[in-house]
Amino acid sequence: MTAEEQATTAEPARGENAMEQATMAEPAPGGRFGQFGGMFVPEPLVPACQELDRQFCSAWADPAFKAELDGLLADYAGRPSPVTECPNLSEELGLRLLLKREDLNHTGSHKINNVLGQALLARRMGKTRLVAETGAGQHGVATATAAALFGMECIVYMGAVDMERQALNVFRMRLLGAEVRAAETGSRTLKDAINEALRHWVAVVDSTHYCIGSVMGPHPYPWMVREFQRVVGDEARRQCAEILSGGAPDTVTAAVGGGSNAAGIFAGFVDTGAALVGVEPAGGAAIGRSVPGIVHGSRSYLMQDEWGQVLEASSISAGLDYPGVGPEHAHLAAVGRARYESVTDEEVVDAFGLLARTEGIIAALECAHALAWVARARRELAGTTVLLNLSGRGDKDVAQMMDLLE
Repeated sequence: MTAEEQATTAEPARGENAMEQATMAEPAPGGRFGQFGGMFVPEPLVPACQELDRQFCSAWADPAFKAELDGLLADYAGRPSPVTECPNLSEELGLRLLLKREDLNHTGSHKINNVLGQALLARRMGKTRLVAETGAGQHGVATATAAALFGMECIVYMGAVDMERQALNVFRMRLLGAEVRAAETGSRTLKDAINEALRHWVAVVDSTHYCIGSVMGPHPYPWMVREFQRVVGDEARRQCAEILSGGAPDTVTAAVGGGSNAAGIFAGFVDTGAALVGVEPAGGAAIGRSVPGIVHGSRSYLMQDEWGQVLEASSISAGLDYPGVGPEHAHLAAVGRARYESVTDEEVVDAFGLLARTEGIIAALECAHALAWVARARRELAGTTVLLNLSGRGDKDVAQMMDLLE
């Protein structure tokens, strides 16, 4: 049986068109979130994904593994990250805006949470090398950081276009000892970097762990990455309970490309009454199109034409120009637990400058997408409390934005 047949014939989730499957719990057999997910990989990678699934289940049930990860998150990454009130911007928008400050983590984004977990898991599995893909460079920097910490070899694939617009992060990765390889095929962006990383992994799977940066790819990656990022939502829920006298925000929002930062914070509030809103770039709104397809190992919503060919995504943010989305986000949209909006590059530029001027915080372009939606929806949100996951800092984007904002 081929890998595709294995994924296709895997047992579907019960009630895949309803909410019978527990929301943001373990996936159903075969790595399914409703009708989405699965394991669509070349046959040589099937045993590697199955072994990774077994090893992750074992590690996640091991108190010693979790204790070591918690120690690294606290003492190395700098957790917990704070929740920051935004009094000036709140007054301007007519709502109460709270920011979960993942930009204050070591390496400057939420990516370190997942990478430290995967690096520990790779060491537990006896792997000596990490390979990764990156778009804006934040996941690549985090992977290179973890590899340096654990004494592992590291190779990062990055689209040639993204390497030009994120030159600072390319230098940071190389400074940390990683080899950065350009993806020169296709659109030469994130999608193509993932393709190259997967090809590389097939050839060196015995010694190498593929450290995927988002809640996408074949099972168990979407589930595993969400669990490593769940710390964001769990922390934010406790912090908001203190700030809001035991309550939860009315709305929790985050940018969505692959969707790891949104999955992490949504997991902390999915069982509350909070509205969950993911924000995609207008040029990469896979959920907005609501057309299922298979890309990079799983079934999810995908930008594709009438012949099933994958369309190129575009975004001012190198981290969000991805034509698909994590399968669990597709499931959350399909069952109505989360909604997904899109914003234009122009709205993102305005939001980037707005937060800097009003609160003295320079956000990454990725999370400026979520703020752009909040600014546009201010009448709908008037008088309510909004928690926004500020998933990364904008140092990497300043050079790109200089010409647009001066």
